[in-house]
Amino acid sequence: MVEIQPLGSSSAGNAYRITDGHTALLLEAGIKYKEIQRGVGFRMSEVAACLITHEHGDHSRAAADVMRAGIPVFTARGTAEALGLSGHRLRVVQAREEFTVGSWTILPFEIEHDAAEPLGFLLANRSGDKLLFVTDTYYVRYRFPGLTHIMVECNYSIDILNANIAAGRIPAVMKSRLLRSHFGLDHVKDFIRANDMSRVQEIWLLHLSDANSDAEFFKNEIQKITGKVVRIADR
Repeated sequence: MVEIQPLGSSSAGNAYRITDGHTALLLEAGIKYKEIQRGVGFRMSEVAACLITHEHGDHSRAAADVMRAGIPVFTARGTAEALGLSGHRLRVVQAREEFTVGSWTILPFEIEHDAAEPLGFLLANRSGDKLLFVTDTYYVRYRFPGLTHIMVECNYSIDILNANIAAGRIPAVMKSRLLRSHFGLDHVKDFIRANDMSRVQEIWLLHLSDANSDAEFFKNEIQKITGKVVRIADR
């Protein structure tokens, strides 16, 4: 059984602990290292590896600290170079080249974001679970059969964003960046319609904007079109 624990999920910082009961992983390290320690009950030695999607601070802030703690960090070369990461705890990975950590087989893939070499990750284990982790992108070019768990960014609603711009609460220039770099509610709906949901057990909506989202509305909308358990990562 896959267990997903958000340690942080916002523009302030993102990090998630996942485990299948055999191998625990950290997805992202975008909060302070002490917060990661507290989030995992100070059992950092049980974390086998950390996967980082890209170099922006809200996803990578504690990467060097995680490596100093003896945990290998898996990320793209462009991300490692942008962060200045090096050393024997760094594991450089490439899109569409599988690697294994404990009971997980992990396939990185390209995403679309304003970063050096951003990645999403598809994680599969020996029990037949398939977990998709996608954040900070405006488009996913691939389709994924047989998913059991989905962790996907749902940063904003275009209607809420437009209302905030009209009211002067958000600068209009922010809209163009959001549309070119983040998954919104409509993107999530399109992604769900394009993929096989038959085996999905739960969907986690990640990285909701403080100003441009509505957690309960997002949850209800995705539940309506999937009939699946939908959870909001709101730490």
